[in-house]
Amino acid sequence: MSDEKTEALEVWIDQDLCTGDGICVQYAPEVFELDIDGLAYVKGEDDELRQSPGATVPVPVTLLQDIVDSARECPGDCIHVRRSADRVEVYGPDAP
Repeated sequence: MSDEKTEALEVWIDQDLCTGDGICVQYAPEVFELDIDGLAYVKGEDDELRQSPGATVPVPVTLLQDIVDSARECPGDCIHVRRSADRVEVYGPDAP
């Protein structure tokens, strides 16, 4: 595996698979938030939820492990972390 930790990464949530458990919010409340519909969304540094399907936000290096843990623990397998440069998933259900 290449050194993903030094590359720019982005994260997004597939709301169609989200179970609303909120595990991601427990791991990284700076990046994930449950909305009024009970589903999790990513949010940017401006604290605004990105509600468009497939909307991404950058992964802060300081929160990478928390985001990876949330992707691994997510019961809906709906958290995707990919390299920004080539959009290859490195953590999540579609990672190799």
